[in-house]
Amino acid sequence: MQNTVDNVNRQNGDTAEAVFEAIHTVMHLYRSCQYRAMRDDAQELTHMEHKAMGFFARHPDATQSDLVAHSGRDKAQLARLIKGLKDRGLLDAQPDAADRRNVRLRLSAAGEQLFAAARQQARQVADLGVAGLSAAQCTQLLAALSVLRDNLEADRQG
Repeated sequence: MQNTVDNVNRQNGDTAEAVFEAIHTVMHLYRSCQYRAMRDDAQELTHMEHKAMGFFARHPDATQSDLVAHSGRDKAQLARLIKGLKDRGLLDAQPDAADRRNVRLRLSAAGEQLFAAARQQARQVADLGVAGLSAAQCTQLLAALSVLRDNLEADRQG
C-alpha cells in the first residue's frame, strides 16, 4: 500500500514541517537505494566509509584530524573507520615529512577503483531520483534548498 500525504487536514503552519519531512523521506529513499547497491557489491561499503573515502578522494594527503574537523564526527569512531579502510587496502598511509606524528592518507589504487564504482552507483540512483524533472526544475530545487541551508547555517552561527 502506497503512503499518501494528508493535504486536507494540513494547516498552513505545517508547511515548513512538511518541507523537511519530504526532504527526510527523499533522502531516506535515496540512501536506501544506495545501500542496496553497495550491499550487493562484493566490497560492501557503509555510508560512513563511503563518506570518508570521498573526503580522501577530494583531499588526498589529508590527515585523520582533517577528516574529524570536516565531518564533526567522533575522533575514536573515525580512527576505527580509517583503520578498517587501511586494513582492507582501500587507504594508503604515509608519515608526514614535516611532522612524523601526522599520517597522510589517500585512496589506494583499490580504493580509487571501489570509490569510482560506488560513485557510479550513486549517480545512477541520483539520475533515477530526478527522472522526469527538467533542468530548470532541478535548478529551482537547488536554489530553494540553498536558501534552506543558508537559513539554518545562519541560525546555527547566530
